Amino acid sequence: MKAAILSRPGDPLTIEDVRIADPAPREVLIRTAAVGVCRSDLHFVDGAYPHPMPTIPGHEAAGIVEAVGSEVTMVKPGDAVVTCLSAFCGQCEQCVTGHLSLCTDAGLKRARGQPPRLMLGDTPVHQMLNLSAYAEQMLVHEHACVAIDPAMPLDRACVIGCAVTTGAGAIFHAAAISPGENVAVVGCGGIGLAAVNAARIAGAGRIVAIDPVPEKRALALKLGATDVIDAASETAAAEVVELTRGGVHHAIEAVGRPASGDLAVATLRRGGTATILGMMPLDHKVGLSALDLLASKKLQGALMGGNRFPVDIPRLVDFYMRGLLDLNSIIAERIPLERINDAFAALRKGDSTRSVVTFA
Repeated sequence: MKAAILSRPGDPLTIEDVRIADPAPREVLIRTAAVGVCRSDLHFVDGAYPHPMPTIPGHEAAGIVEAVGSEVTMVKPGDAVVTCLSAFCGQCEQCVTGHLSLCTDAGLKRARGQPPRLMLGDTPVHQMLNLSAYAEQMLVHEHACVAIDPAMPLDRACVIGCAVTTGAGAIFHAAAISPGENVAVVGCGGIGLAAVNAARIAGAGRIVAIDPVPEKRALALKLGATDVIDAASETAAAEVVELTRGGVHHAIEAVGRPASGDLAVATLRRGGTATILGMMPLDHKVGLSALDLLASKKLQGALMGGNRFPVDIPRLVDFYMRGLLDLNSIIAERIPLERINDAFAALRKGDSTRSVVTFA
């Protein structure tokens, strides 16, 4: 199969022929239909986050099941599926207490000594984030995918696998927003726009979208924001506090930059909570001041939005099919795999929303 290989951080990805193994008892072979190009991948491509090489990035995908292992019960050949990097075992303490996105069971990967799932010639290829989706096929644990309505367009379904699951999960699960509460979303890329859309679905009061790019602010208004603010403004936080008469109940950081984390905290009212979704630089800390703590403000992370993806993804698909979730506006372009490096270049500029790689 053709796949986009990252051989060394900072180098362009190359399109190579990769050999993919047959499914083990609990594995699923998927023919990839579409995969979103997420900023999280860029962190690994540019070397900001470490990963063994060579590897195939990509983690926001949808496709059709081609074959399953002998013990697979979750999906069957022919099913349309969305994949999710937060694969779960279903048995550990995190899973049985409802925190599926925090599962770290190594049994979801092939054990040391077993043949690798992916090979480039005689060299094993390290699977990234349980998926490695910039490829014509994926071989994943059955708990890394979920069947969806076959009528769902897969070039839109793919963005549910990360951007929408993360952004909406932060609204529905991590922040657990109540109707009428005010929300600020810092960063209007794929994840931030999904959070804006989900906040509207959840019945939030004022939804303030903050981004330096005018076109992204316009998209946020289309997706449900009641107000937009230029993130480059020195008075951005003060503007949010004034608009909401004291600050927001919840701030969602969806960029992964230190300044955006600080801005999210600065928009909070007394008792408010900031939820950090972006992948911050590894040497950075987001914090609360002594006065913030006295005001009972809270700060939390939310890996993949704290999702429960086997339940969440079919529901998000249903939201799209019913016209509540706008995925079309999040997608800026559809490109072939051969243009993957162009998509990363666009991400580095930060002006566009989601590029989606589609396979014929």
